Amino acid sequence: MVVEVPRWTNAKMEISKEEPFNPIKQDIKRGKLRFVRNCFPHHGYIWNYGAFPQTWEDPQQVHAETKAHGDNDPLDVCEIGEQLGYVGQVKQVKVLGIMALLDEGETDWKVIVVDVNDPLAPKLNDIEDVERHLPGLIRATNEWFRIYKIPDGKPENTFAFSGEAKNKKYATEIIHECHEAWRRLAVTGESPAKTATYDLSILNATVENSLGLTSPTNPVYTNLPAATRDPPKPIDPASK
Repeated sequence: MVVEVPRWTNAKMEISKEEPFNPIKQDIKRGKLRFVRNCFPHHGYIWNYGAFPQTWEDPQQVHAETKAHGDNDPLDVCEIGEQLGYVGQVKQVKVLGIMALLDEGETDWKVIVVDVNDPLAPKLNDIEDVERHLPGLIRATNEWFRIYKIPDGKPENTFAFSGEAKNKKYATEIIHECHEAWRRLAVTGESPAKTATYDLSILNATVENSLGLTSPTNPVYTNLPAATRDPPKPIDPASK
């Protein structure tokens, strides 16, 4: 996985799928940097939050069980290990389960994983192990996703499967489905990267045989700004 938002932080960082090479940037809403509010008793994001590269939730496909279209994003990942991640960190993880958030009418899968180097990783092999060794975490995850948009004036989110976290086998199937959707988008071209409702960039310098493969000498690539590790900017009081 790629970490977008480290645990206990509030800045809404995400992969910008519309920009060349898909950089991780802080989301902007109504001209202001976007932050996720603290919802008691939680502080910021309660896991290292990120995405699986080379996955895509196809908005033109309706999932047979959730009855909703994909949300046009990479698969979201909640990493539950004890180590705090950092933006852009690549973690090797074990898949444990998955939840199906229905976010504004779209299927928004949340894959539950643990860093392979976490002390608990040898004991966590499927979703039931999470409740055994980290009691309350799955329930807290359900609550967090249900309520995190309420402070911004939006209604409570809902889940498919009555909020149940599905097991590792089911999660792995969804990951494979979303990887195949990405292949149709970025490798075979069966799914368009540009439609009337979205315009995705598949430009890259590493994926052999992909439609967007370009040379590392391409000026678009060489002119990308270097990573900085700057601390987050302070929250604008007007956005609190």
